[in-house]
Amino acid sequence: MSRQKFVDRKRELEFLERAYSSDRAEFLVIYGRRRIGKTELLLHFARNKPHVYFLATEKPYRDNLRELQGLLAEFLGDRLFGKVAFGDIDELLMAFGERIGDERVTLIIDEFPLLVEHYRPVLSLLQKAWDLKLSETKIMLILCGSSVSAMENEVLAYKSPLYGRRTGQWRLTEIPFFHIGEFLPGYTVEDLVKVWSISGGIPAYLLQFSPEKSFDENVVERVLSKGAFLYEEAEFLLREELREPANYFAILQAIAAGRSRFGEIVNATGLDKSLVSKYLAVLQRLGIVEREVPVTATVKEASKRGLYSIADNYFAFWFRYVLPNKSYLEAGLAEDVWKRSKEDFNTYMGSVFEKLVRNPEVFFRLTGFRFTKLGRWWRKGEEIDLLALNERERKALFVEIKWKDLSEREARGILKDLERKAKLVGLEGWEKSYGLVAKSLEGKEELKAKGYLVWDLGDFERLISSNF
Repeated sequence: MSRQKFVDRKRELEFLERAYSSDRAEFLVIYGRRRIGKTELLLHFARNKPHVYFLATEKPYRDNLRELQGLLAEFLGDRLFGKVAFGDIDELLMAFGERIGDERVTLIIDEFPLLVEHYRPVLSLLQKAWDLKLSETKIMLILCGSSVSAMENEVLAYKSPLYGRRTGQWRLTEIPFFHIGEFLPGYTVEDLVKVWSISGGIPAYLLQFSPEKSFDENVVERVLSKGAFLYEEAEFLLREELREPANYFAILQAIAAGRSRFGEIVNATGLDKSLVSKYLAVLQRLGIVEREVPVTATVKEASKRGLYSIADNYFAFWFRYVLPNKSYLEAGLAEDVWKRSKEDFNTYMGSVFEKLVRNPEVFFRLTGFRFTKLGRWWRKGEEIDLLALNERERKALFVEIKWKDLSEREARGILKDLERKAKLVGLEGWEKSYGLVAKSLEGKEELKAKGYLVWDLGDFERLISSNF
């Protein structure tokens, strides 16, 4: 299988195709973090359709405009169009709209925030072009951007000149776990979970791992070695997206070190509470950090009992294993660092495996349990890894998640303790079930015969196989 094979994105492509098949002008906004695969998605969608793809760059606005004009002229097959002295982008796009008439043409403007950064009037000018001409054509205009904050604040926000013009938008997220095996044929499901613990479902990161090399070799060569793409990627992304990266670094370092409560993060960073609150909100919006509350918490409880964690697997791994070991890694001691990190990595995998099973799509495909709420539960030192609630049918599924090879005896002990903890949650009158997910489980059939629900990596493997 080619490493460049286009993987999944079925829902995204269906969204784009529905818009394309409409009998009207379409104005779509596609955005998401860097490396998520936006450009590949749009080019894959447009490959057999009449289209123009323009990538904005750091060049001055007028240089970008001339390049766009050249591409539009090339599409029209009209050299003279490329020589017309258009006053601005509104005139250029309206003239292009006039030329294409009723033809269905897709115009993709990638990294649109760069145009805005260099020339803010582009937002109003694009609004003018859409209102006066483009909305009356059959054009499919797609604005794409990697700066999540810029796309949400400058393009989608209520105060944006473009507000109300879009006919659809899609924030691109990670490739689902069950598809990542397509990037690494031959890898075991255990190694795929380990890869996911570093890369998440980011296509560009998955492509850094070689299927011909072992997981450990890939970690040493592709993540921990100076000069590797993933070695400094976290720093690059934070500098690109954020204005005060040093403060965000401090917050992420604190969370990676186990400070999960707001007060703990404030104390660890020495930053003002209001600043920490603001920075955490930004990191949450970007999908780098998440705030969890007990799944049964009331609104009042949720405001007080939140725990912060690094949601993005790559950032979680980088801040735990790359940044603290920078001195050794800069000296070329990547193999030594990884050997020393192995025991802690197993602990890290425990929390990552819990997060994987709590993923709504993974959980539903694994268990078939229909839920209205899904998450962790904790209170006064007691914790349940996963509690799924079906509030309409008053059903609850309690699940413990262990990144371990468990004997039947160990599994029984965990499940018995789970039943004890479940009583602390309450939910009187609800139908309750109890489950366990582990790396491997002895006596699965015997446990099922006792009324328990049990799964291990063998069940994950069957779900992965079903995608091929």
